[in-house]
Amino acid sequence: MKLKTFPLITISFAILAGYAAARTARAPKASHNPQTITIRASRFAFEPSEITVKKGEPVNVVIQSEDVSHGLVVEELGIRTEVKKGQSATVTFTPETSGTFEGKCAHFCGSGHGSMTLTVHVTDSEGQ
Repeated sequence: MKLKTFPLITISFAILAGYAAARTARAPKASHNPQTITIRASRFAFEPSEITVKKGEPVNVVIQSEDVSHGLVVEELGIRTEVKKGQSATVTFTPETSGTFEGKCAHFCGSGHGSMTLTVHVTDSEGQ
């Protein structure tokens, strides 16, 4: 009886090992190069004022300022940066939640500062 069950157990382990190896050998999900979006900050607007990115894909946001210091905060996406006059700043993030998020200037830049906003639309990426 022992001789008959030994091949069955050996074959079962071989099948399970092959299945496990096949699962781990699958090609990993393609990593995306970060999308780069350049935003110009000036009194009292971001240009463009709306951007669209994909959930789960990294994004580089380059903020440029030519007039005064500005900042950008989008709390829900973990974005927080400042940029000085004549310089640029880059913030990298990977959105994990779909939706529409409101960003605002994080550095007082004058009387219209309160109306300086940026809308970020996060859409579901393909295959999710």
